[in-house]
Amino acid sequence: MKEDGMGRWSVREYAPGVELRLSTRRRRSVAARREGDRIIVMAPADMGEDELREAVDGVVATVRRRTTVGDIDLEARARFLNDTYLESRATVGSVRWVSTMTTRWGSCSTRDNSIRLSDRLRAAPQYVVDQVLIHELVHTWIPDHGAEFRRWASRAPRYERAQGYLEALSHGHGGAPGSAPGSADGTAGGEG
Repeated sequence: MKEDGMGRWSVREYAPGVELRLSTRRRRSVAARREGDRIIVMAPADMGEDELREAVDGVVATVRRRTTVGDIDLEARARFLNDTYLESRATVGSVRWVSTMTTRWGSCSTRDNSIRLSDRLRAAPQYVVDQVLIHELVHTWIPDHGAEFRRWASRAPRYERAQGYLEALSHGHGGAPGSAPGSADGTAGGEG
């Protein structure tokens, strides 16, 4: 079991592929997220063993249900693109399709490096999905859309063509409402 050295949390392997982080700061809730091929569970340190087991098993089952074969393929694709085009600079967390994204093609949470892609891109050509993935991967180490960001994001294969595809899709052909031309994530310089 690892600790933070200040007595606030400890980490242990709960099951194969499941890491349990017990926190003295967490009071009631048990939460889980996918990081790569692992599931990370956060729980209160003072929770009883039976209650903890039941709660952890429940959130792990929920995370596993939400992870589809398509998500696993998407995560593998993100790792390939990172290694091939980004010199392995990105930190790849979970990568998955979401149906709730209505104003962007993708998003990246810099808190846990999780990437979400709009499921409206499922029917797009692979080079378009790759371009959005690379855009979001670059956000794992460059938060803004400045010159350095654009230099890395433009390494996507068929970058210009993918940009054109997304722009056409955004303007009345089933695209993201309010998406900006030339922007992979539907923003004109905001969070990506």
